[in-house]
Amino acid sequence: MQRASAPLAAADGAALFVHGWRPEAPARSVVQIVHGMAEHGGRYARLAAALTDAGCAVYAGDLRGHGRSAPTPGDLGFFAARGGWRKCLDDIWRVNRRIAADHPGAPIILLAHSMGSFLAQHFIGLHGDSLAGVVLSGTSGKPSALAVVGRLIARLERLRRGPRGRSALLQSLAFDGFNKQFAPPRTAFDWLSRDTDEVDKYIADPLCGFPVSIQLWIDVLDGLGAATSARHQARIPKHLPIYVISGSRDPVGGNTRSVTQLLAAYRQAGLDRITHRFYADARHELFNETNRDEVTRDLLSWLAAVTA
Repeated sequence: MQRASAPLAAADGAALFVHGWRPEAPARSVVQIVHGMAEHGGRYARLAAALTDAGCAVYAGDLRGHGRSAPTPGDLGFFAARGGWRKCLDDIWRVNRRIAADHPGAPIILLAHSMGSFLAQHFIGLHGDSLAGVVLSGTSGKPSALAVVGRLIARLERLRRGPRGRSALLQSLAFDGFNKQFAPPRTAFDWLSRDTDEVDKYIADPLCGFPVSIQLWIDVLDGLGAATSARHQARIPKHLPIYVISGSRDPVGGNTRSVTQLLAAYRQAGLDRITHRFYADARHELFNETNRDEVTRDLLSWLAAVTA
């Protein structure tokens, strides 16, 4: 595996950092990874090793306000003052076009996790024709009643603290709530994985687990609502292969309830190449779970089928 990372200029001039891994031989396909909230693309190196061994090149851009795309530590958790969600969608497209230029004719698979999967749900209604397939990991369907209330609370918090402010209340409603089903918790991030070593690595990483800005919460909650609307889902190419994976104890997906709603909505929209896999007792980060080898094998089998 060859690793080569580089900056990429966004449409508005922002510097985006892109992690890259290539197989020794010419790549047969390319996997574009979009990471989740309060993490970064470098965390996917182990998965990238398995993908490159299978002949795939891998690109994982650090989203705005994340990883090495954040200009300063104070910018972690902040997309933009305005239009942050749309800017992220444009950034994903920018990376996609770089991949197409670097690997002409190679099929591109979008693999997106958690908040990245919400962006991917929106992206495939805009640029689904550029992809050979999509993997949604740790995802969710329509915003819950709590998320709807959260949109209002976030706007009130923005009036009080400003767009770059951090809100303990929003943090409690989201991440703290996710951990409740794992009481008594060992850490604040037990909901991520059953593998305590992986949880501890996340906590020790200075580019993970930071509180995000109030404006980012607004961007995400508004963006998920738009991405899961029936009108937007109707724009997704009907024959695009979509593989949805979730842990049965992932609170982000409502322990699969919200994911099941998403699958039903996609089928209602006429999408005819939807497959899914729910992993018993697994939590949010499937590629860092105790059964990650099984999850990776299943992914490689799906990839082989859609890129054959």
